[in-house]
Amino acid sequence: MGSIAVAPHRLPVLGHMVSLLRDPLEFLRSLPAHGDLVRVGLGPVSAVAVCDAELTRELLRRDRVFDKGGPLLDRVREMLGDGLVTCPYAVHRRPRRLVQPLFHSARTVEYASIMSERIAAVVESWCDGEVLDVKAQMHALTSAVTAATLFGHTVPGPVQRRMLSDVDRVVAAMMLRALVPTALLRLPTPGNRAYVRAITNLRAALAEIIATRRAEGGGTDLLAALIAAHDGGGERLSDLEISDHVITFFVAGTETTATALVWALALLDAHPAIADRLYAEAETVLAGRPARYEDLSRLPLTARVLTETLRLRPPVWFVTRTVGEDTELGGRSLTAGTTVLYSAFTIQHRADLYPDPERFDPDRWLTAKPSARTGFLAFADGARKCVGEDFAMTEMTLALATIAARWRLRTAPGSDPRPARSATLQPRRLRMRVNAAMPQAGSRE
Repeated sequence: MGSIAVAPHRLPVLGHMVSLLRDPLEFLRSLPAHGDLVRVGLGPVSAVAVCDAELTRELLRRDRVFDKGGPLLDRVREMLGDGLVTCPYAVHRRPRRLVQPLFHSARTVEYASIMSERIAAVVESWCDGEVLDVKAQMHALTSAVTAATLFGHTVPGPVQRRMLSDVDRVVAAMMLRALVPTALLRLPTPGNRAYVRAITNLRAALAEIIATRRAEGGGTDLLAALIAAHDGGGERLSDLEISDHVITFFVAGTETTATALVWALALLDAHPAIADRLYAEAETVLAGRPARYEDLSRLPLTARVLTETLRLRPPVWFVTRTVGEDTELGGRSLTAGTTVLYSAFTIQHRADLYPDPERFDPDRWLTAKPSARTGFLAFADGARKCVGEDFAMTEMTLALATIAARWRLRTAPGSDPRPARSATLQPRRLRMRVNAAMPQAGSRE
């Protein structure tokens, strides 16, 4: 078996940290040129990056051998505990079996009316001509939807804003914390203290919400379903398990969905011809009203715009796993304890899967080859595939269509589209001016 090539520009101790922080997207794009498997340095940790779509699918489907772990996943676990995203293979199947029914398509239909209501409340609060912090607005939108579907009521505004602030602080710090030596994370620096305090505050806020929900009893929301869920033997989720799942759903439902919507709005502004078609679709289907679940089948371009956004700018842009036992992948030996990473961004920018991969082209999905669909990893794959994929796509489609039916957004001064040094792939800052849609929704004048 051959050796695994090392990515260029690796530094002692720092590994490829400089490249990852200076231009992470270019670094990830460059990896396939060095092989299907490439050694990279995540700070002092040596990892093997998987750069081939089929091998990545194999990794994801062999979840017993390639278990959740590694520097980035360990940082995520600090916030999420052992929720579905982070729990190891040994304990995953039971909670997955209990939680999966809560996200069946029939339940999504029920959630969609809540989504439509909360989305409309945010979108209708905008004023003609004002300049928005788009990230803050999309966070407000997705957190309102998540709180309503998860907890069955609206979390008070000040509490919601504090929770979002805590999530932002933690997610922003995860990337750097995954790359520096663990010993440095224990030092009582202002940044380390703020990180721990944000996690503590977020956990405390959610614990209070859960306690209130338990006291109220009943309900049809996700939290009530988690409390009531039991397996065939009658065993229910513990309080700690419920807490871990709740914080996972809150963070995933808020952070990743908001980030995808931010990128979608930015990409549409940069591609006016596509935006005009999207506006025309929204005007034809919605005529200015908020989108509803029954509209989804008549919004195919909106759905393709979101799929293409997730291909170009997947919010979860790279993930680490740990090899649980000596194994092989792609004809190469990997020893137990090896850190492996895969990147949806890397795979989804391969020219052999997606011709002209840097081009924003929603219509590529009209004639996409099976290999292109195999390479689409925004929601992962295998037994650990995102349980909320249908929920997320429904929410994003309703949100983008509702926005397109009411407003035209253009990038304003003060924006910075470069990727932030964050655990999710997001622009550093996006400010957009909103103007009310005219009757001819296709007009860009």
